[in-house]
Amino acid sequence: MHTLILTSDGTCILHRYHLNRPDRDEPQTVDVWLPPGYDESAEGYPVLYMHDGQNLFDPALATIGVDWGMDEAVVRLMEAGVSRGLIVVGIWHGGRRWQDYMPQSFWDIAPPEVQELFRQRGGPPTSDGYLAALVTRIKPLIDERYRTRPDPAHTWLMGSSMGGLISLYGVERYPDVFGAAACVSTHWPAGGHALVDDLGAHLPRPGLHRFYFDYGTETLDADYEPYQRRMDEHLRAAGYRHGHDWLTRRFAGAEHSERAWRARVDIPLRFLLGQG
Repeated sequence: MHTLILTSDGTCILHRYHLNRPDRDEPQTVDVWLPPGYDESAEGYPVLYMHDGQNLFDPALATIGVDWGMDEAVVRLMEAGVSRGLIVVGIWHGGRRWQDYMPQSFWDIAPPEVQELFRQRGGPPTSDGYLAALVTRIKPLIDERYRTRPDPAHTWLMGSSMGGLISLYGVERYPDVFGAAACVSTHWPAGGHALVDDLGAHLPRPGLHRFYFDYGTETLDADYEPYQRRMDEHLRAAGYRHGHDWLTRRFAGAEHSERAWRARVDIPLRFLLGQG
């Protein structure tokens, strides 16, 4: 069952699903936004899977009362001729966001202070289960009910902060499912240099995958640059070419918030669409 919702301008369709999460007794809410013209078209669309789904479309649900404006952003790119449209799937975070978004393979080598932090926040990571639910339940549902282009080249991940970590990890864990990730204001301090090095050691070989990273210089983002530079070195060593299949952007003065991400969301979207 799903709920049909009209977005603010009344032209775009949002479907809301409430699914049973298979790895634990917790419901999972998933929003599916369809671009203008979807019902009149017969073509298949790329699909962007985004974390923290509450923050994407509705300011009343968003953390700080400001949403990403994903519907407006896609429409802007369509009107500019950058895209013929894409489907945006927003997966709402539950009560264990840190556990779901922290790369689980890192846990056994995580420094003691990181393990203690997670014990204080409710326990070790559960991101393998989160990604398995995405790959084995959510994506098949989307591909069955909507006209998608289901191959990795047209299936992408995107998220901010801890959502940046799970986006990168998702491509590394399922490189045959996801072809690209946009990691916005990635919260590297959650695991420090050890986490950067672990993820950097497991990048898929370049050629079939693309990665976007960015960070600001204010609030939480002020701490990110050294970690991002370290990840950039891993990308170079793995053979990724900046401006081709990898892009890192620094936004001076940008804070760590949906307000800042909304202001620059067109940039990662252009990269995912091959126009960045």
